[in-house]
Amino acid sequence: MKNIFLVLVTLIMSSVAIANEKSLYNFSWLDNDKEIYVLQNRKFRKDGNVYIGATAAYNMSQDFLDAYGGTVRGGYFFSEDWGIEFLYGKNTSTESDTAKGVKEQGAFPFYREIDSFMGAMLMWSPFYSKINTFNKIFYFDWMFGLGAGNITTKDNRKLFDTVAPQSERNQLTQESNVGAIWNTGFRFYINENWSVRLDFTGLTYKADKTKSDGTSKSSASKLFTSYDLGLGLNYAF
Repeated sequence: MKNIFLVLVTLIMSSVAIANEKSLYNFSWLDNDKEIYVLQNRKFRKDGNVYIGATAAYNMSQDFLDAYGGTVRGGYFFSEDWGIEFLYGKNTSTESDTAKGVKEQGAFPFYREIDSFMGAMLMWSPFYSKINTFNKIFYFDWMFGLGAGNITTKDNRKLFDTVAPQSERNQLTQESNVGAIWNTGFRFYINENWSVRLDFTGLTYKADKTKSDGTSKSSASKLFTSYDLGLGLNYAF
């Protein structure tokens, strides 16, 4: 019995290996041409990489507008988990069916839209994973960003200003505000250079809450948040 126990211990200890990102496990029950990498293996690195990219976006926070836009991004990861990203976004919009329905009732909807924004975010990417499906492995990172920037908005407040000349009623009022920019997104790798980017970007800023006749500023202000869902490509150098 003692000899059997010693044999079992020897076999177990001889099979123990230290697994790191370069470890490779061979499974005898698979075909000889198949390889299984440990989950810790990070095939695509971000440390020291500069990247640029662009995403097409849809604004999810407008009631009376159908707003679409695009965002240009560029950044640098100074470690595998931390980096910085600069971004610029521009939107365009048209009145939604909801706005048209309000007008048909003899009223006018008030709206404020994001015209453009630019800023910088500190990026944190703590989660790395891969999915094995249809006999193919897909690698991706989950990233979070937080920063600040300049946010330019447009609204139709003059439409409600009975003191303003009739010729100016349909003109939009433009404002620039400093606000917070935050982001969460996935980066799905195609190869060493190219990756697909899926982002949920938020803009939080302070702007006029109400309007008064004959005034360009309101008597109160509040925090507003705008949400964009974007899909695009990244290229890493």
